[in-house]
Amino acid sequence: MKSILTVALITFFSITSAFSQISVRKFISINNKQMAYRTFGLEERKANEPIMVFESGLGSGGGAYGSMFPFIQKSFAGIVYDRSGIGESEIDNSIKTDADVIKRLHDLLATLKISPPYMLVGHSIGGPFIRLYASTYPNEICGLFFIDPTDFMLTKEEDNRVKINTSSSTGYQELLAINLQNIINDTLTSDGFRNEAKRVQNESSQEFFKNYKSLKPIKDVPVTVMIAYNKHIEHYETEMNKNLKLGINLIPWWKELDELRINHYAEMIKNNGKSQIILLPRYSHGIHQQDPKIVADALIDTYENCVTSLKNK
Repeated sequence: MKSILTVALITFFSITSAFSQISVRKFISINNKQMAYRTFGLEERKANEPIMVFESGLGSGGGAYGSMFPFIQKSFAGIVYDRSGIGESEIDNSIKTDADVIKRLHDLLATLKISPPYMLVGHSIGGPFIRLYASTYPNEICGLFFIDPTDFMLTKEEDNRVKINTSSSTGYQELLAINLQNIINDTLTSDGFRNEAKRVQNESSQEFFKNYKSLKPIKDVPVTVMIAYNKHIEHYETEMNKNLKLGINLIPWWKELDELRINHYAEMIKNNGKSQIILLPRYSHGIHQQDPKIVADALIDTYENCVTSLKNK
């Protein structure tokens, strides 16, 4: 039985053709390890103009954003890359924490001489990554864009309350641990994906997203958070719930978790001007693949807010 994460990621590896048509994959050595990346619009980028930096979800490389690029490639400059061990980037065992992931991205941008300001885009677990980057390198950031991000702010107490309120036996944090272990145990999983799953597992083995508990507040930059709300329950979720005897009442369980996630991200951006949460009822976790134009339009709007904010400083 494949995990929810594994099944959800299958489509991420298949949608690469649109992006490959507009940029050639390039490689650069960092810490003696090859990293794969693609850029677009750099030649037209003006001084102090924002550049879009894309961070992908768990186990997926930059190609996961391919379906969006026909709608955005002429709107701004951008870079997508494959994290260590993902896509065509080599495994680097020195990357052990999320902080290491963020530093590697920082090193990549510096080595390529791609200067700030950066508008960071993160899908799924890429959402926590860009939040960590914004806390670590606040002066480099001009905006953030989250696509159905993982709720790294969910507390154990809240998770337990969801279980009680929905008469469920398994919480979200437990389910994530189960999914990660399934990825690690799956013989079809690539070494790089398994390596990333182990790192994420180690990061949250004792405390969920423990290194995110005291992040600096986001500076006053435009932020957009897109959330797939009231999601359709997929067949594989129902099957996994039954076969693994998880005892999750899926519809109310997801409803409560979504409400918590909305409240957490709303609290996160409450002091940020030109910021918004966009709820997309009945959408899937891969919003940018299900409806790339709606994401692209919001992305362009947030980028324009970044430009305006920079001009007003």
